This record gives sequence, C-alpha cells and structure tokens, in this order.
Amino acid sequence: MARGQLRVYLGAAPGVGKTYKMLEEGHRRQQRGTEVVVGFVETHGRPFTEAMLTGLRVIPRRTVAYRGAEFTEMDLDAVLAARPEVAVVDELAHTNVPGGGHAKRFQDIETLLDAGITVLTTVNIQHLESLNDVVQQITGVPQRETVPDAVVRRAEQIELVDMTPEALRRRMAHGNIYRPEKVDAALGNYFRVGNLTALRELALLWLADKVDDQLDRYRAEHHIDATWEARERVVVALTGGSEGDTLIRRAARVAARTKAADLLAVHVIRGDGLAGADPANLARQRVLVETLGGTYHQVVGNDVPAALLDFARGVNATQLVLGASRRNRFAQVLSPGVGVTTTAGSGSIDVHLVTHEQARRGRLRHGGPGGLTLRRRLAGVALAVLGLPLLTVGLTAVQADISLPSDILAFLILTVAVALVGGLWPALLAAVGSFLLLNYYFTPPLHRFTVAERENLFALLAFVLVATAVSTVVDLAARRTREAARARAEAQTLSTLAGGVLHGDRPLPALLERVREAFGLTSVTLLQRRTGEDAGPEPRGDTGAWQIAATVGGQPCTSPADGQSEVPIDEDLSLVLRGPILAAADRRLVEAFAAHAAIALRQQRLAEQAAAAGNLAEVDRLRTALLSAVSHDLRTPLAAAKAAVGSLRSPDVEFSAEDREELLATAEESLDKLNRLVENLLDMSRLQAGALGMHPRAISVGEAIPRSVDDLGDAAAGVRVIVPDELPEIHADPALLERILVNVLANALRHSPADRPPLITVSEHAGLVEVRVVDHGPGVPAADRDRIFQPFQRLGDRDNTTGVGLGLALSRGLAEAMGGSLEPENTPGGGLTITLTLRTAELDARRRSATPDERADPALLDRLDAYTHDHRTGSPADPGAAR
Repeated sequence: MARGQLRVYLGAAPGVGKTYKMLEEGHRRQQRGTEVVVGFVETHGRPFTEAMLTGLRVIPRRTVAYRGAEFTEMDLDAVLAARPEVAVVDELAHTNVPGGGHAKRFQDIETLLDAGITVLTTVNIQHLESLNDVVQQITGVPQRETVPDAVVRRAEQIELVDMTPEALRRRMAHGNIYRPEKVDAALGNYFRVGNLTALRELALLWLADKVDDQLDRYRAEHHIDATWEARERVVVALTGGSEGDTLIRRAARVAARTKAADLLAVHVIRGDGLAGADPANLARQRVLVETLGGTYHQVVGNDVPAALLDFARGVNATQLVLGASRRNRFAQVLSPGVGVTTTAGSGSIDVHLVTHEQARRGRLRHGGPGGLTLRRRLAGVALAVLGLPLLTVGLTAVQADISLPSDILAFLILTVAVALVGGLWPALLAAVGSFLLLNYYFTPPLHRFTVAERENLFALLAFVLVATAVSTVVDLAARRTREAARARAEAQTLSTLAGGVLHGDRPLPALLERVREAFGLTSVTLLQRRTGEDAGPEPRGDTGAWQIAATVGGQPCTSPADGQSEVPIDEDLSLVLRGPILAAADRRLVEAFAAHAAIALRQQRLAEQAAAAGNLAEVDRLRTALLSAVSHDLRTPLAAAKAAVGSLRSPDVEFSAEDREELLATAEESLDKLNRLVENLLDMSRLQAGALGMHPRAISVGEAIPRSVDDLGDAAAGVRVIVPDELPEIHADPALLERILVNVLANALRHSPADRPPLITVSEHAGLVEVRVVDHGPGVPAADRDRIFQPFQRLGDRDNTTGVGLGLALSRGLAEAMGGSLEPENTPGGGLTITLTLRTAELDARRRSATPDERADPALLDRLDAYTHDHRTGSPADPGAAR
C-alpha cells in the first residue's frame, strides 16, 4: 500500500487563516470527487471557520476521562475505519490526553499516512522544536506543545499562510480570532507588531530553508551542476597564510550585503597530504569564520582551482573570494596561478581577487630544512671529490680495453651514487666534474677540453642531463620522505591530543598535559592578561599583569618571560612553556594547539557561565513556583479559619452546639493544614541548607504508622495497614519518620479511587525494613518518576489546589538524611507504590561500631549493609504477597 501524502499549512501566529485554508482545500478536493473526512478541527468559536465545516463529513470525536474531567480527542480508529482518501486533522503539535493511544497528534497522523491516507494539517511556527526557545525569547510566552522539525520537513507540501501584522491585528480587533474580552490583553501582549513581525520572519526563513533543501535534492537528482542564483552563497578560499583573516572579513562584508546570505570558508588539502598549511593559522581562521556566522570546510585535491570550483558548484555558490597571488611576475609568466585559472573556469560564479600584504612576496612555504641532513651532503661532496680522481685513474689504466660509452656509464654510476648519498648539489658537482674529466682524459682529442666528433658531444651532454635528472629525483624523494615522516608524526600527535581531550572530562588541562608530554616539557601554562591592563611589550614580563588560566606540570610560569618558549595566541592570551626550547617545526605544531587551548578556555568559561545561569534559573523557577503555589495554599486555610472564627464571633447569629463544634473543627483543620505547609517549607529549606536537626533512635514502625494515619483524620479512615508481629526496630527520628509517612500517604489518598483506598505493608529483609504505600490511582510513567520528587512539582495537575508539591520532595530528602531511600515503582494492576527503606537498629549499631579502617573500606560497608542497588530499586521480597 502506498503511503499517504502530508500537506502542512504553516502560519506565523494564531488567526492567520491556516484552518480556513485547510478546509478550503478539503472542499476543493471533495468537489473533484475525492473522499474527504474531517478527523479533527478546532474552530475556537470562529464563525467563518465553523461555516467551512458545512458540507464535509465530520468524524465524531471520542471522549477521554482524565483526573475527574472529560476531554475530546480525534477518534483515530473511526477515521481509519472510514478509509477516506483525504483526512483533515488540525493542530499537528497537539498533545493528546493521557490514556488514549499515542501521546502526540503527529503520531496519529503518521498512522494515517502509513494507512495510505493523505492528511491535511496545520501548525504554527512557534510549535517547531528548533524555534521553541527563540519564540519564547521574542514573545515571553513558553510553548508547551512542540513537534519535531523533521516531521514537518518530511511533508510533501508545505504552504505558508501569511498575513501582515497590521492585518492580523485588525482581524483581532474585529473579534474574528478571540472573544471580545480577550482582545485587549492579546493585542497588548502576544500580538504586538514587533512580536508578529519577528514571528513572520522566522516562518519565512524556516520555509526558505525547506525550499532550499528541496532545490538541492532536485539539482542532485537531475545532475545539474550550473549555479542557480536562488540564494547568495559566498565561498572564501584559505591557504593557511596570514592573509586569510583579511579574506574572511572581506567575504563576510560581501555576504552581509545580501540578507540571509551564506558564508563558507574552504581549504584545499593536497592529495599526498605532505605540503600542508600552517595549522595554527587555519585553527584561528576557523574560529573567525564561525564567529562571523559562517562554516568551515576542507576538501582534498591535487588541482587546487578544480577543487575550489567543484566545491563552489557543489554548494551552489554565487561568489568566490580569492587572495591575490603571492608569486612574482616572472613566476606568473611561467604559470598563470590559482586565481587566474579559477577565474577562467568559474563560469557564472563571480570571482573576487582581494589584494593583501603578502601579495607577490613569494610562495607560501611551510617546509622545514632540506630533504637531507648536512652530514649526508658533506658525505656526498667527499665521495665526489675522492671518487672522481680514483675512478679516472682506474679507467685510464684500462683505457685501451674499453670505449668511451663504457667510461660514460662508469662516471654515471658514480654520479648516481653521490646523489643517493648527498642529494642534489653534491650530485651536480659530480656531474660537472665527470663531464670535464671525460672530456679531458677520454674524449678525442685527449688532454684537451674539446670534442672532435659530434656523437661524443651528444653523449657527454646526455650524460650531464641524465645525471642532473637522477640527482633531482633522488633529492626530491628524500625531501618527500622527510616530509611524510614529519606529517605522520604531526598527525599522530594531533590524533593523540584530540583523543585525550575528547575522552577527558576537563578538556583544557587534558590538552595542556598532552602538549607537555608530547614535547618533553617541564610545565605548560596558559596565561591571561588581567582585566584593565594595557597591551604592550612591558607587561609581558610583569607578573602582576598576568593571571594563570590553566597550568600543568611543575612550577607554573607567572608571566610570558618566565618560560623558555612563548606562543602568543592574541593580545590577552599566551601559552608559556618551561623546558627545552622548541624547534621551528615543533613550534608550528604547538601554535595550532595554542589556538585550540584558547577555544577550550572559552568553552570552559561558557560552561561555567551556563552552570551559574542554570543555578540562577533553578532558583528563579523555585521562587516563582513557590509564590504561585503558596499564594493559594496559604490563602485557602487562612480564609477558611478566618471565616469560621469570624462566624463564631458574630453577634448577629446564634449557633447551636453542633454548629459551633463544626465551625471549630473547620478552623482547627484549616490551621493544621497551614501548620503542615509551614513545617514542610521550613524543613525543606533546612534540608537544602544542611541544617536539619535529627534525633534518631530505635523505634517501632508498627507504632509510627498508626500515628501517621490518625494525623490525616477522616480522609485516611479507609486505609488498610498490614504490619508483621515480629518486626525489628529501625534507627530513625520518630518525628521525621512520621512526616515522611504522612506526606507519602497523603499523596496516595489524593490519587486513589474512592472504592480502593491505599494499602500500607511492612516487610524486613537483610537488615532493611521496607514500608510500602500502595495506591491504585492513575500511576506515573517511568520517565516522570524522578520528577515527582522535585520541589513544587505537581505532575499532571493543572491548578494549585493540590498543594505546593513539597511533600514527596521533602520525604525523599528526610529519608536519605536518615540513611534510607524513597523509591517509586508500579503497582500491579495499575497505580503507584512508594517504598520507604530504612536500616534496622541492629544493622545501624553494627555500622556505627565499625572501626575507621572498616568505614574506609566500601566493600566491607556493603557487607555490613547488605544494601545494594537491587535493594534500592526493588527488594527480593515478594511485593505482590504483601499487597
């Protein structure tokens, strides 16, 4: 069966007409003979939208009961049973009421699509997951319902339903979106012109990205290589030289002239991987590109112009920024260069050649010393100086028996040997010397620097050319071998450093430690200029002008002048090395790691700021939740108590004894609630501050449970309690244990059906006493179990009438403070079971009598406790039997 198609109507804000357009499309398809049904449409009471439902078959909604209320949702089974060709389903990001199939409506739509049904749906830009936080920053309104971007991007068709902010506000003012009593508040808050303009731009840009993806797929499927200037893309080519910063900034200015233009930086790596660019410059330039909002790329290619053009055409670039050639005019005559060659083959891509300070200053070279060492070159010279006379003497002795070609071959063998030993220049010396000796001693006329026969002249010249060519090849091979070994060593060092950083919890110290180990240094210190210090040469030796950002190894350096080597990163950061002085080639590698160290430091600072902001946000969230929840929970019992006391004091009403008793009971109950709330708040604050006083002793659980049940009054009248007769005492604070049981039992009573009250059971195993409070309510999903123990969390509640949500959070904290645990688990048949686990008094006494050495042995404490992870998450005792 073919999968159905998804058509999404995207809007920037409510009221732009998405649902109307969707229903209009439904009517159009129905008029063409297509079977269309309405699975779910939310009209929000808008008359024009309701009128569009006329003439369409509407599938009745199903009713879902949840927490004592009834809600209506799309009847997925009924839509599937109707087997239409097209289904109209509004609000793609909607969250379904629990207990009725899929959690989200887009999952219902996926089921319809899999059944071969085409779906028309709607979504607002604020409901897309990737833009949810951006919309909240703009409007100040959090969006609880979101849909993954991938779901919308997979749609075969996305239609933007657009409207100017002014037109939308006019619709709002005319009452076409919200009821009249909500219009003024909406216009002054969410529907401000600035908000709507920003949301409209977000919708347009998101849809533009979607269209861009479709265009890329179309070009790839149809093998289109030509540039289509649908969107400006500026590519800047980097060589690794210092001029890269100038090129990047120039390209960024070019991209900034066009709204939403893309900036891409590319560096071409040679196929042999030997002649690489300066890694320090590339690392710094990569950060600069990303800071300016661009992206960095690397491609491999021996033909640089062809690689650049292939990349530019692959990303559909419209402009290419290159640096002016470093080569002089004579070199440009011999070869046109990358810029000229790229421009000639660019076609429709505009090429910008940007001049810079390094232009015409010679090729960019990063190589180290020559291919061979000085020792080998001297050995080659010695071989040539000594070998040529000896060979001449030997050949002269047998001159009558051999011909000139044999003499030439003998000197050629010696020249090749010199090239193998000493490289190019000693080989050239040997070739010139061989030529002169052959001419003087072995070519007629003898003992004169002349050649009588043309054939002999050609043979001598060929000898010189062959000797020179062989010497050049040998020297180049030695140079490449040396570069390959260097590149392999650098690559291995980079790999080791990257692996150590990626697998470490502290990237910056790990990076510095790897640098110290790799280059045999005593210490590596990253210094940062103190705030307010002026840049200049004097402060570099002033210890008071610098502070240590990170250091590893021995004695750290307190200023750049303290170390044997310094690698400046920028005006405010410097990497100072104590130990052997770095070679020039090693310094180039360290410069790359210095740039990465600066990035790691920035990321570390950002992580610290994010953590601090997270703590502040958590404090703010708790404060907001506390104010919003306590404002109700304090006011309700106070109002009830005040009303009861005020009625009793009223001289206008004469109450009977029963009425007076009832009013007094109401006041007492309200004050008890208020007292429990205040105690919970105070204990939670003491617990978080570590100032909660405890007085643990050996007590009986069998005595604490009835007191806790009685404390809840008539609400706990139906609670069943099963406590074994032979139960050891536990080590706990009696008052805190009672508080835990009251809070846990109150939570169970709140969610238990009237005909199935909670059950309390007690069991003992391996020195642990477990108290289970079992309810048969709606239960809690596994993913949300930790959330119910967070302060001010009322999972699933939509109002503040059920308490501030401190009970379970406080109970877990009190249990852990007494060395126990409080863990949730599923109740067989539905519901939630919360298990309180505490040590017996005997086990606790054994722990407290352990010696300091025994306390320091975790394995021994585990044997004393018999308290493993299995006991915390589920006791081996049969919970079903207790229940």
